Amino acid sequence: MRDVTHDVPALHRRSFLKYTGALGAAAALSSSLSACSSGPESTNDTGGGGSGSDRTLTAVIGYGNDGSWDPTQTASAFCMAANNHIYEGLLDTDPISREPYAALGTQVPKDLNSTSWKFTLRPGAKFHDGTPVTADDVVFVFDRILDPNTQTLAKGFFASWLKEVRKIDAQNVELVLKFPFPEGVSRLTLAKIMPKHVFSRPGAWDDAIKGLAIGSGPYRQTAHHPKSNTTFEAFADYNGPRKPAFKRMNWLTIVDAAPRVAKISGSNAGAQIADNIPYANIDRLKHSGLTVAGGAGMNNLFLMFNTKHKPFDDVRVRQALHYAIDTDKMVEVALKGHGKPSSSFLNEANPAYRRARTVYDYDPEKAKALLRAAGVQNLKIDILAVNVSWIVDCLPTIKSSWDAIGVETTLSPQETTAVFTKMDQKQDYQVVAAASNPNQFGLDADLIMHYNYGPANLWMQYTRWAGNPVAKKLFQDMDRATREPDPDRKKAMIQDYIDVVAEQAVLYPVVHNELMTAWDPRKLTGIRAQPYPGINLLQAKWV
Repeated sequence: MRDVTHDVPALHRRSFLKYTGALGAAAALSSSLSACSSGPESTNDTGGGGSGSDRTLTAVIGYGNDGSWDPTQTASAFCMAANNHIYEGLLDTDPISREPYAALGTQVPKDLNSTSWKFTLRPGAKFHDGTPVTADDVVFVFDRILDPNTQTLAKGFFASWLKEVRKIDAQNVELVLKFPFPEGVSRLTLAKIMPKHVFSRPGAWDDAIKGLAIGSGPYRQTAHHPKSNTTFEAFADYNGPRKPAFKRMNWLTIVDAAPRVAKISGSNAGAQIADNIPYANIDRLKHSGLTVAGGAGMNNLFLMFNTKHKPFDDVRVRQALHYAIDTDKMVEVALKGHGKPSSSFLNEANPAYRRARTVYDYDPEKAKALLRAAGVQNLKIDILAVNVSWIVDCLPTIKSSWDAIGVETTLSPQETTAVFTKMDQKQDYQVVAAASNPNQFGLDADLIMHYNYGPANLWMQYTRWAGNPVAKKLFQDMDRATREPDPDRKKAMIQDYIDVVAEQAVLYPVVHNELMTAWDPRKLTGIRAQPYPGINLLQAKWV
């Protein structure tokens, strides 16, 4: 999962893309750093027992918790979901509608077309170490994001439209925009406010990557065991809008599908909720009394080509390989009907969706003709793929489809971190198959497209395509669309440049699929399945 028009150095790449796809007082700092450096613990560690309303909520997350926990850098599904419970933005957004609501700020700006948004901080708001939240903390975070010498993922969500953030007084700040940008109000949730006195210390940003997390949200982190579990407890001094309903939470990371399902199954299930439910297990879990619900959004299997590795520099070859894939079979067999072949970069429910001019409906004869026109014969491809369970289920369809048009295909699924470490090291590759879901960051098409395409962003570094004349023109068109004040005109401009993205097929989705969440309705209420990885429990409670 990538970001907008900016570099993210390889130093932070593991933090940046370990999706599948991121203390204050001396005693608190010491204990948290100790927890962050702990090795794996038993996933039976509940962070405390309890009964009735005091019992621990146990959740299973199908993604690793060993990505970056730095909110300005992370694209990790586990860490982003956890940070939404630990930190607050000036505004946060509903996990489903993505409508903004007042969080650390006391209200949403009334005039979204203004180039000045002023915020008063919530009276009495405190960080988890007991210190008050002030305007200095807000300015500290935005200064980091906007610093031209500091490359962060969050920069791409703000730098194009946000000029600066000024302190008015201890409880008031002003955001100064470069031009009217109403979409920016929903992005403020991506700037989590962090305590300056903690994270301005030498080495603290590296500690944040490793798991140091101190915010002002309803839950505070109590232990962090990479590759095993992370625990939380309700923050007693939280005075914001979404009160903690669970005294303690234990989030287990279980990437493998079978043990993840087993953890939520049966009369002695060890967890009450799990995300990333395999489609093959839906009926069994429903029959056992669990609720299983899906969210359809931007989650997708995409192909990414190395355009410096011939013949993938030829658009006809990239198109041929997309036309060759039997996407209906993939949806039926691998996704059990819980998906759709991509007809645009955006999913069909996105407000800016329009069917692209180039749609890769299954057409093996056209695929063969394109390869012949490109002068390509006896092509052999090794697909470097992430080992996310549903992606692995889709790979055989790609192989059989490509084999059928005479392209000898080998599958090489690997740990996600291994795949993208090779990308960071600029190792040669042909094609990558992986999962992505920019809906983690929001729904607006400008954000989604810049997350994937931009002159200096990480995805374009991986594809080696940014210097192409078509790419340069595309990036100019994207920037013009960002600045366009008329909403209808902006939408049309975005749709037009998405047609270019579809035609070029450098990094492009094959299918969009639902993400399934399962929970025990006899124990939990207020759960809503979200169309991006992770869970949100800010409105959930015990039955």
